[in-house]
Amino acid sequence: MLTGLKEVWELDNFFPGGSKSEQLHKFLEELQKDMDARVSEVQAWDIPQAGNESKELVTLLENMQQTIKKAREVSAFVSCLTAQDVSDKEANLLRGRLTQMNAGFQMASSTLEEKISKIADSTWKVLLQDEKLAELAFVLEERRSKAKEKLPLEQESLINDLSVDGYHAWGQLYNTLVGRMTIPFEENGETKQLSVGQAQNKLYDHDRNVRQVAFANWEKAWEEQEDLFSETLNRLGGYRLNVYKHRGWDKVLKEPLEVNRMSEDTLATMWNVINDNKTTYVNYLNRKAEMLGVDKLGWTDIYAPVGSVDNKMSYDEGANFIVKHFESFSPKMADFAKTAFTENWIEAEDRAGKRPGGFCTSFPLAKESRIFMTYDGSANSVSTLAHELGHAYHSHVINDLDEYNTHYAMNVAETASTFAEMIVSDAALKSVDSKEEKLALLDDNIQRSIAFFMDIQSRFLFETRFYEERKNGLVSTNRLNELMVEAQKEAFNESLNEYHPHFWSSKLHFYITGVPFYNFPYTFGYLFSMGIYALALKEGKSFEDNYINLLRDTARMSVEDLAMKHLNVDLTKPDFWQGALDVANEYVAQFMELTDK
Repeated sequence: MLTGLKEVWELDNFFPGGSKSEQLHKFLEELQKDMDARVSEVQAWDIPQAGNESKELVTLLENMQQTIKKAREVSAFVSCLTAQDVSDKEANLLRGRLTQMNAGFQMASSTLEEKISKIADSTWKVLLQDEKLAELAFVLEERRSKAKEKLPLEQESLINDLSVDGYHAWGQLYNTLVGRMTIPFEENGETKQLSVGQAQNKLYDHDRNVRQVAFANWEKAWEEQEDLFSETLNRLGGYRLNVYKHRGWDKVLKEPLEVNRMSEDTLATMWNVINDNKTTYVNYLNRKAEMLGVDKLGWTDIYAPVGSVDNKMSYDEGANFIVKHFESFSPKMADFAKTAFTENWIEAEDRAGKRPGGFCTSFPLAKESRIFMTYDGSANSVSTLAHELGHAYHSHVINDLDEYNTHYAMNVAETASTFAEMIVSDAALKSVDSKEEKLALLDDNIQRSIAFFMDIQSRFLFETRFYEERKNGLVSTNRLNELMVEAQKEAFNESLNEYHPHFWSSKLHFYITGVPFYNFPYTFGYLFSMGIYALALKEGKSFEDNYINLLRDTARMSVEDLAMKHLNVDLTKPDFWQGALDVANEYVAQFMELTDK
């Protein structure tokens, strides 16, 4: 039993003293020297002319990977600092410095990739027979192929340099603007100024009046800043489209699909199967409207709690709940979660000044992770905590691999996290007897399906259409609102009576510069893990090692190959996806039965 857990994370074991840490500043100086050395080494490296010239490349790759680990370590630390206190100006300066350093270091990666792309095919095949290079074969082949599709190195370097104060700066500006926003909310006769994260929690309140007032204030707050956010989104989109144009890429989905190592066929099949199952979820939304005594649901009613779990869970209770249910599937994952809780890897405190949302970041040198969220004791909070622990476990099981073999894509990253969420929620569902509790837990499960099948689909539709219109010039604020509502109506099959026009401004994911289309990979991960979960239920604890092996391969092959190797399924065909949806649909069937008058 875990007791007396701290809700504030421990960061001093990395660099004592936070943003003013002397060790941190010394580390950054050494890292800069390392990065400069890598750039020089790569530039001095001669392209191999024969298959027996692998030794120098092996050394080069080992050095590169070690420097990347150091850069990831300090980047993770700084991201923790900026998240825990949005007013930490020193941390924001460090973030800017790291962005600059990483852009400079990108020259080493770009040069290496270009040189690798110029190695003769016959020589390349022989080089990959080297034991150490063979371990990295998938990643190296992938980079070699991508380099051939890019601009000459000088132009790619220019893009990187300009992105620091252009592209990435716009993304950072968004975070700064959101961090400074406050949203008023009246409680017990007193108007409080809430952070975005605190205000967001009010949108999920049990009381419909609280949700409606909070949503009205929420929409108004984003509307007041809409011109700034419209400018930011337009510049991010324009920058990306210009880069694509110069590379000769005509499809905006080319990069996100390649980043996620999946084919357009797989993506299309997934959405088609979801669309074929939409009626199930529209029926659920209509039933929920009946239960709330309204004709149609409003935006904040989608995720309104139904039924009731007796009490909110304290942080200690939430932790024990998660560990207990992890144990039922995977003792190794349960032990890992205990470590995360007892070693203070989690920042969960509900306080002002934190950035909104949740994330998990890993420290490859320390072989640890840190989880950030605002825990409020709700079922949603417990789910978020389990989700982030899934991310951390994924990092844990691959931390002995080569650095390049740990760079898994977002879609399979979401597999581990969603899988962890499902273990907790499904085990909880099986353990309750009362109708009210069962309804609450079923609803929590179904809400996730609604999020992945409808909410996230609306984001995907919006982003796809935004880019199409952005090709012709700036997209006005009014048009962004129209595109958002059109996408929401389509994704929700027009089953709501109210939509969220300014969702495009309130959702961080549209402003993340690291990865375009921060949406469909979530849905992929959710359904992929549903399919895996169905197999795990059949095999029980014996599936644990298979699951770990699958996670260890996530950065070493395409998702189609991953599914074929470990699950023996073809992701371009509807069968696997329908099987996964059948698991999700069963929750709706149980809900409809329990609420049938």
